[in-house]
Amino acid sequence: MTFPLTGCLLSGRYDHASSAFERCASTLHAQAEALAISSTSQPVVDIHGLELDFEVPGLAPIHGSLLGWSGGCREPVSELAIQAASGLMAVHGRASGGPRPLGIDYVSTLATSLTLLGTFACALGQLRGKRHSRVEMSLASAAALSIGQYLAGATAADNPEQLLPGCSSPHERPPFTSADGVVFELESLHADPWRRFWNGLGVVDEVAGRGWKAFLMRYAKAVSPIPAEMMEVLARLPYALIAQRCREAGVSICPLRRLTDRLMDQDLPQLLEQGPWQFTPGMANLPPFERHEGGGLPLEGITVVESCRRIQGPLAGHLMALLGAEVVRIEMPGGDPLRGMPPLMNGCSVRFDALNRYKRVLELDIKSARGRSELLEMVRGADVFLHNWAPGKAAELQLDHEHLVRANPALIYAYAGGWGANNGLDDMPGTDFMVQAWSGIAHQIAHNSPSIGGSLFTVLDIMGGVVAAQGIGAALLGRALNGESGRVDSSLLGAASLLCCETLQTLRNCRPLREPVLAGVYPTAEGPLILECHDQVQLERLAAILDCRLDTEPVVRDEEITRCLATHDAATWQSLLRDAGLMASCVQEDLSALHQDERIAACLETDGYTLVKSPWRFA
Repeated sequence: MTFPLTGCLLSGRYDHASSAFERCASTLHAQAEALAISSTSQPVVDIHGLELDFEVPGLAPIHGSLLGWSGGCREPVSELAIQAASGLMAVHGRASGGPRPLGIDYVSTLATSLTLLGTFACALGQLRGKRHSRVEMSLASAAALSIGQYLAGATAADNPEQLLPGCSSPHERPPFTSADGVVFELESLHADPWRRFWNGLGVVDEVAGRGWKAFLMRYAKAVSPIPAEMMEVLARLPYALIAQRCREAGVSICPLRRLTDRLMDQDLPQLLEQGPWQFTPGMANLPPFERHEGGGLPLEGITVVESCRRIQGPLAGHLMALLGAEVVRIEMPGGDPLRGMPPLMNGCSVRFDALNRYKRVLELDIKSARGRSELLEMVRGADVFLHNWAPGKAAELQLDHEHLVRANPALIYAYAGGWGANNGLDDMPGTDFMVQAWSGIAHQIAHNSPSIGGSLFTVLDIMGGVVAAQGIGAALLGRALNGESGRVDSSLLGAASLLCCETLQTLRNCRPLREPVLAGVYPTAEGPLILECHDQVQLERLAAILDCRLDTEPVVRDEEITRCLATHDAATWQSLLRDAGLMASCVQEDLSALHQDERIAACLETDGYTLVKSPWRFA
């Protein structure tokens, strides 16, 4: 299963794509190459999206469409506009001083991966007797999916969260800064090492306890209001001493590295070549899948057993469920503690529900002999086993690939981890924020955003969940085509490399990075507005509409734009500039009002809170 999709062909009209879909096109090429899919492309003919065909020997061609907005909206689109309108910029801005672009082509990469996953699902459905031959995705639906848990929290019927951009200090949050100017991340999965570390620096229990509560909030709310005295303690100490105290207390530490540092890592070339997945062959000459004819979704009849916590693994299972698979979620006796995290609906966290509502839940003590026996019995009848346990835990429980394949030779064994294999990083917790720091993506966000570093929006958990689901889809299709099972590994570090793939390749080849002539968030008489100009012609057109000079230094230029925009509100400017063929969009600051934007509304529905629909439309 080294190359699960050999013999397949991806073709379409996405060569020289418009600026809005340029990153999508390059990601399509890169992912096709990593999965051994042959690809051909022609010059693009549609500025509103990408059209592609996925051909599998013996099957009807599958047509994929990646559009901009949802609900048939044909307005001009861009990565920046989607981040602004979807609320993604607002979530990132909660702890970054106000609405901010992420500074990376996040939605484009996410949407492209989801589009490919949709085509894989169609092909797998056809091989099992279904007739899907078209799949439609949009940048808007991918963006909405990425903020699903934050949207749930903001729209719960009882005690909704009111967390607007800038609601938390951009200076009193991770990452931290030492006296010698090193910006770094800390990580601890338990309170005791955290308390020992801070006590050792003279911080009393009461303050360290408040800091711990704030530290844990990063994953759920994209804010982390660390007490100022804790930030000040670290700012007075050199990094080497802080690192020593971390080692003594059992807390992990990682400086924010640059992408140029990442280029020197020995694991990177292979990761860029093979993509964010590692496929390991299992049993060969397996019988074909049972047919599951009729309507419904492409993966109906496929069973996934999931044992995952937090976001990355549960999101992968959620996506499989949205494609029609039956997902059985294994939880510890008493249930996942995250079920109790407010705000609640019918006694369950809406944030938890947003990632798990379509799964069947089974409580099982997998540390006991009886629990493992029950799990093995479930695996015998499953198609996929998915987990995101800590490194080494599967072998310790005798539930690794080697053991489970004895119970079910046809099983696809999927691991959604933090660091991936063979890079010597397993001593550090492979969490979203540590991987952001190590991979260079936190520094990239800080450089482009700007912010102190990284995002408290779970950039990599979301991308990692999509990548894990995509790997499972490719492995299932490979099994159906070649009669071969196996293991597929994915990681947050692989997801980070995918997000920065083009920039890393550009730096490696010593080529200059391409940047728009103008791109940013500006205040208006009411509400912020994003503006984006990709060339001098667009900049001159903007200058003519605003009736000002923009061929000046960036600081002076931005002051002039701000002065001019103060005459109207953001909605008026959006309409005026859009009619002039320029890219402008209001920035959605309040997630509870997201459904009012017709460009996004078709992605959403209400059922106790605002829920993100499946990003795919199949026919």
